[in-house]
Parts: sequence; C-alpha cells; structure tokens
Amino acid sequence: MYITTKLGNPHYTPEVSTKTTIINFAVKQQGLEAQLLGIVVQKEQPALERQKSDLTLRVAAGKKKLVDLEDEILRLLSETEGSLLENEDLVDTLQQSKVTSDDVSRQLKEAEDTEIRIDLKREEFRSAAIRSSIAYFVLNDMARVDPMYQFSLDAYVDLFNQSMDESRTNAKSISSADRCRQINIAHTLSVYKYTCGGLFERDKLLFALQLCLRILTSEGNIPKQEFDFFCRGGMVSDRSDQRQNPCPEWIDAGTWDNITELDSIPACMGIASSFEQGHRDWRAWFTSSKPEEMSLPGDWENKVTELQRMCIVRALRLDRVLFCANRFVSVNLGPQFADPPPFDLEAIFRSSTYRTPLIFVLSPGVDPTAQVKSLAKKVGANIDICALGQGQASIAMGLLDSGLRKGSWVLLANCHLMLSWMPELEKCINEYCAPTEDSNRAPNRDFRLWLSASPSPHFPISILQRGIKMTTEPPRGLRANLIKLYNSVSEDRFMRCQQRFKYRRLLFALCWFHAVLLERRKFKSLGFNVPYDFNESDHDICHDLIIVFLDEYPDNTPFDAMRYLIAEANYGGRVTEALDRRLVNVYINEFFTPLAVDPQTNFNLAPQMADSPYTIPNDADLPSCRDAIRKFPQSDVATAFGQHANADISSQIEESNTLLDTIVSLQPKVLHDSAESYETQMLRHCSTLQEQTPPAFDVRAIRTTMEPRADPEPMKTVLYQEVDRYNALLLTLHQTLKALELGVQGLVVVTPELEETMGAILDSKVPLSWSRCYPSLKPLLPWMQDLVIFGTSLIEAQVSLTVENCRPIIYFQVRRITALQKWTFEAYPRCFWLPGFTYPTGFLTAILQTSARRNGVAIDGLSWEFPVVDVPAASITQHAKDGSYCCGFFLEGARWDYDNSCLTEPVPMELCCSMPVIHFKPVEMKKKTARGIYSCPIYLYPVRTGSRERPSFVISCDLRSGTQSSDHWTCRGTAMLLSTMH
Repeated sequence: MYITTKLGNPHYTPEVSTKTTIINFAVKQQGLEAQLLGIVVQKEQPALERQKSDLTLRVAAGKKKLVDLEDEILRLLSETEGSLLENEDLVDTLQQSKVTSDDVSRQLKEAEDTEIRIDLKREEFRSAAIRSSIAYFVLNDMARVDPMYQFSLDAYVDLFNQSMDESRTNAKSISSADRCRQINIAHTLSVYKYTCGGLFERDKLLFALQLCLRILTSEGNIPKQEFDFFCRGGMVSDRSDQRQNPCPEWIDAGTWDNITELDSIPACMGIASSFEQGHRDWRAWFTSSKPEEMSLPGDWENKVTELQRMCIVRALRLDRVLFCANRFVSVNLGPQFADPPPFDLEAIFRSSTYRTPLIFVLSPGVDPTAQVKSLAKKVGANIDICALGQGQASIAMGLLDSGLRKGSWVLLANCHLMLSWMPELEKCINEYCAPTEDSNRAPNRDFRLWLSASPSPHFPISILQRGIKMTTEPPRGLRANLIKLYNSVSEDRFMRCQQRFKYRRLLFALCWFHAVLLERRKFKSLGFNVPYDFNESDHDICHDLIIVFLDEYPDNTPFDAMRYLIAEANYGGRVTEALDRRLVNVYINEFFTPLAVDPQTNFNLAPQMADSPYTIPNDADLPSCRDAIRKFPQSDVATAFGQHANADISSQIEESNTLLDTIVSLQPKVLHDSAESYETQMLRHCSTLQEQTPPAFDVRAIRTTMEPRADPEPMKTVLYQEVDRYNALLLTLHQTLKALELGVQGLVVVTPELEETMGAILDSKVPLSWSRCYPSLKPLLPWMQDLVIFGTSLIEAQVSLTVENCRPIIYFQVRRITALQKWTFEAYPRCFWLPGFTYPTGFLTAILQTSARRNGVAIDGLSWEFPVVDVPAASITQHAKDGSYCCGFFLEGARWDYDNSCLTEPVPMELCCSMPVIHFKPVEMKKKTARGIYSCPIYLYPVRTGSRERPSFVISCDLRSGTQSSDHWTCRGTAMLLSTMH
C-alpha cells in the first residue's frame, strides 16, 4: 500500500514512522536543474536532445545485453555436468559472448565519448536551468510565509516553456550565452509578475528581495558575513572592550553596537573611526529624510557595494531598510522588479481555463463579489453565487453540476467557513479535470470556478496549486479610501437628504473619519492597541443615520446624538479597548462639530498639519467632491492623522524587523565552508548561557533576613513572589540548557520543545518557554543581559557583594545591585525601578494595601495621584511619606519638558525618551481630573495589547499636557513603556 501527501514537511509520530517506510519524494534543486536543462535544450536544440535521448537508450540497451550474457553464462555453468570443455553449447556461448562483449564495449566507449561532447554542448544552456530552478525554490519557500502561497511544479514548468517562447527573437544566429541571458531576463520577470498576483502587498518586496539575493548568491556576489549582518545586525555581549562612542548625543548604544560590529567586516573596516573624523557629515546623512538616496560621507560612497550600503542603512537607519531593499532590487534585477504589476482581473480570467479555479485570498473588509459580477456581465457569462456556511454544501454541489454542464460561472464565497467540506470540493475538482478535452465527460470549456477564502493552513493544497490565486486588499492611503467611498455613493442617494448643504459636508466628514480610522492602523501600536477591521457596512449605516437625523431635525442638528451613535454604537461596537474608544471619540468630536456645517468656515480636517490641503468642499455636488478628493496628496503624512512624524519611523522600523526576521526564517540550514557545525554552535551557546545564568535564589535566606524587618508586609510579599517567579525561570533555564547539551551529544531524546528552543537560540531569539515569566521583545542577548543583571543583583545582594566588584554591563546594573542590596540587608528602598518587577500591578496593589492599613481606610476607596519628581533617582534621600517613588519609564509619542514639567513635542527621530521619577501616591476621594491633564497609559512593553494571559496595560498616569490639549496626545498615541525592544 502506497500513501502520498502534498504536505511539504509532514510530521509523523514515532508509532507511524516505525511501522512504515517514509520516502522523501520532494524535488531537489539539483534534480530540478537537470530536468529544466533538458527542457531548455529540447526547445533550443531539439536534434541535440533527441541524440542525447537515443544515446542514453543505446547505452542502457548495451549494458543490459552485457548483463544478459553474463546471466546466460552463469546459468550454463551452473547446469553443466562433467567437464566444461565437453559442453559445446557453453563453449559456443563463451566465444559468442566474447565477441559480443568486445563489440558492446566498443559501442559503449564510442557512446560515452559522444555523450561527453553532447553534454559539453548542453552545458552552454546550464545558466538558464540554474536561474529557473533558483526562482522555483524561492517561489516554493513562500508557502512558509503564508499557507495560501502554494504553487505547483507542473504550472511552473508551463510558465517556463511560455517564457522561453515569448523571449525568442527574430535573430537568425545568436550565441548560447546570449540566448540564456534572454531566457533568464524574460523568465525571471514572468515569475515575478505571475507570483505577485497571489501575494499580499506586504510580501511582494520580500519575494523580490529573496529572488534577488538567491540569484546573486548563486553568482558568488553575496558575502556571507555581510548578509548575516544585514539580517541580524550587530550584537555586543560585552561592551568593556568596545570603542568609545564619539557621538552619544545622536547615536544610541544599540546603533553604536551595529557600527562597531560592521567595522569588523573587512569591506567596512574603518567605518567606526570615520565617525570620529567626520561626525558632522554622518549626522547630516543620519538626519536626512531619505538617507538611502544620499551619497555616503567621505569616500564611502565609492567604496561600498549595494549590499554594504544596505548594511550601513540597517546599522544606522533601520526605518529605511524597506526603501533601501527596494533600491537594491531595482539596481540588481531592474526597476520593473521594484514596481509590482497592477491587478487586472480580466487579464487573469483570459489566462485561465475551466481546469484552473480562480481563488481570491481575502483581506478583512474586502469583498470581490462585485468585481466578478461586473466581469461576468462584461464578457457575457452567467454567474451563480453561493455564500458558503452551514447547510450550503448541497446547494454548492448543485451549482457546480449545473455550471459544468451549461458552461456558466460559479462563485463559492467564504470557503474558510466550510473547511470541513473542502475535501469534497477537492475531489470534485480532481474528477472534472481528469477527462481529456475530447472526452464525452469533459466539462463545458466556458465553465469557471471562482473561490474566495481567508488565509487558512487547512485549505486544500491541491486546489491552491491547481488554481490561480489573487489577493484582495483595501485601497491604501486617505485619498484612495475617500475615492472608493465616494464611488460607492449613487447620485440618487446623494440627493435623497433634504438638508443638502449640511448633508454634503457631514458626509465628507464621515468619509474622512472612516478613512482615518482605516489608515491609522499603519502606525501599529501608536495607531491602535488592536487593529480593527472597519468596513464599508460601518460607513453605510452611519451614512443613512446622517440622512435620518438631518431630515428629522432640520433646525437643530443633534450633534451629540450623531457622535454617540457613530463613535460608540456603530464603529465603537468593534472597539474592544477602552483607550482605543477614547481615540475614536476624539476624532468624532473633532470632525462632527457645528463648524463643519458652517458655510462661512473653510473647515480643516487635519488642523495639526501645516498648510493642510484636507478641507471640506463648499456645497459641492458629487462629481465636484470626487474632483476635490483627486487633488489630495497621494502619499499621507503622519500629521494628517494628528500623529508626529516619528510615528512613521516607528511603524517602518517594525515593518523592517518583520522583513528581516522572515528572511532569517527562510534561510536553509546548511553549513558553509570553514563554518562550525550547528552542534558545535549549540554547545558553545549553551556553555556561554550557563555561565551567564545565576543560580536559583536562596529563598530561606531571604525570608530569614526580611522577616525581622519593619518593612510593610505587603511589600515583603511582593519580594517573595518576585523571587519565586524568577526562581522558576532560572530553574527552567538551567534544566533546558543542560538538556540541550545532552541532546546535542545524543545522550537524551530531543523533544519538540527542545527542538524549538534550539532553533530559537541559533536565531538569537528568546525561546517561548523562557518568556513566560515576563513579556519582552528583546533579542536573546539583550534579554539575557537584562535577566542576568536583575538575577545577579539579587544573588549578589544575598552575599553582600560590594559595588566595586561588579562588572558593569549597562548603566542600570550598579544602581540595581545597590538598591536591592539595601532593600535586603539595610533598609526599604527610597526609589523602585518599576521595570524590574515581573508583575508591576502586584507591586502597585501592595502600595495601596500599605497606605490603606497605615491610614485605616478601605483599599477600594483609594485612587492615585502622580506627582512628577524632577530629581534624579540617585539623589532622592528620603522615603515618600505615602506611596513610593518609581523610575525606569520610557515615554513614547512625546517628550518630557523638564523645565516646565509637562509633555511637549518629541525631538525628530527620538522615538522614546526617559521620564523622571514619578511619585505613585495613594489618595482618598480624588477630585475629578482637571483640564490640562493627560491620562497617560503605562504598558509593560511595546505590544500594547499584550496577550490574553498577560495584558500589557499596567495603569494610567496623569501628566500635565502642557500647551497642547489632552486630545492632542491621544491622537499622538502617547504612552509610557516599562521596556523597549533593545
């Protein structure tokens, strides 16, 4: 019994593996290269390929004849009785075999010589086979990015043949090298265009960059050291021997780590010293808006390659990596590879047949049904539509049977809602594709099957490989979204409201509100805590609501009711985070005001934007509104959303990190020349990490020291709980690292958990099992430094280690050790470093408990005040009378004005800045928040939603908003973080 699977990397249990013989039948690059070489030669030199095939058959027949003669001789020898010389048949056979053997051997020798000459001629086309096999495996790797990116080898070979035909010119004589160059250019571009139609926008640059890098790697133009730096950056474990940073005012520690590590690459040696000599030129380059397009300072512009330029941009301006990668692709492959082709549904339909399903891969808020219906009407096809769901299987099968007979189109929408029925659909597709075109059972040639589904790993692979995939995404940009909304408004609907002037202006404000909410998601955590999927139905309902309210109340427009129903009931119905709802309300209060319908006012929709072009047209009809929208800028600036320009940098850094992490995950696990084995690397990493990991805490010693002390009992409890949590983490680290060492040496079984941990360590990521104590986005090395600092502080405090004996790792180390040493052995700390706690909310609750017991009040009656203390933490000489002083906050989306003790605009390119000490002061019967106060949320780390098990939100802290209103900082997404990415 033979069982096959289309899964690329199936996982079988040990019970199955021991009872079966598993054969890896997947195509390899070397085998595909040979197959494609045969196809190229067959196309370009058919006589040569026929000669090669005939020769192969003759050689095989000759070798078989020799084997048959040997078998016949052995048979006669085994059957002969008596003397061998008396057996005439045997003697004749031996004589004949000698003659035949000599003749066959001579023919084989001639055939082998001929084969060598043919192979030399075939080798002239090897470069085309190499390029096409590289492109296929880049294409194949995309399935690891998204399960819907599945492509079949048969379809790829058809595309390869088509590319060769289309690349052929009328030139009568052309060299093999030039012909290969033609094929490579045409086929690479065909693969790019063919693939881009089925990729989401976010993955098109990834595919182009992967294709470019793999091609250049095969040509030997990608040095491994430079490529590794581009993917991973520079990580310094010990800064004690590091060159001193000459420009600390604009180069932070992480960036300087990148520069010093880049300096160790031979081609970039001396770049660190160039910052000492030409720091002004480097700063001008660093602060430019598009550094990837500017000349590098000094003679570096003429010294570096495009890959080395990418490394420099990656080291200094991570936010510009995407743009630099686009330039890299354009320079090496051509500008057409940096500009994805536009979506053309009719062209895709023309390239399809009844055997190829057309599959829409859906994005939230996008429905392709209208496009398909419009195309069907244009080409004169009948279309039947079925929205899949419970009980729709029989209806869908009926439509398929009817469409196959009549030649009509069938659209099965939302296939992801009936994944359990997909195997039946897969079987049906295989059955109607099996008959040949001249068979009586062949379907009508006009039949087309259209499918739509959200990405799912359980969607049948064979359907994806057989079909043509198309991604559907909402328009990008404020202008494009406004055009789409206004195109969906009919003239009759536009003229339905009696209050024409008010209606037209409020409709424009509603469309702007909808577009801002959709496009704000691009700012990631600075946009929304949760990326909500607002769609056109939200807009349509609110559109009707405006018409109803204006017609019902012609004299006094009920703005309060409209704002509530739009922001709270309709759009707010999708919003799950209270702070996101606050933002939505700020926007609706800004856009839906009496000024918006004032005929004397040129209402500005983006007041924070200098020379804003975004204004509501005065009493314009529908075509005039569309013309006014088309005059809006095509690219959006952050200030149009009320954001600071730094918000663009933050989102671009996150997108760059996603791109680089994906490239790392797609790299093959192969060893290069002179590279150490993965086992050796793993043992080295384990040894280093074990040396850095401190032993578990002596809980008994800590309790013995703390119990006689007069510290508040709730705070003692917090300390004990923190020690217990870190003990569990440290124990996990010790056990895992020891098990990894034994597993690499083959002394224990490597479990899936150990395998995951091993892969994470080799990729410099924090294993999942290690990140359960507290959330963090740091790479492994900074995460380990942070852990060791905190753990070492507690351990060293137990043995009364002096500050002078501590080896500095980062700035906070000495301060942490000193503070924890004083807490454990001397006195209650005067100022706490809040990020050091695994559960800061537990610490804050302990402060409230301490205050409630001291003042004899109920803890439920206490709230907070947050006086900001403009004194460094090290300079605080007394305990807070009530509550605690806390430090270690990073402010994102704003900057703290130390002179005026309030929020102010951040410095360009400064994404986070440190906050002064804050006094967390419990108070009873707190007054209502006054004007000029911004309620600033505090989060554990940059992922503001956190997870279901560990929410990131800690508490909201009241800060003075300065010259701006609190709404201004709400639009900015201003928040405080206890941990950053580095």
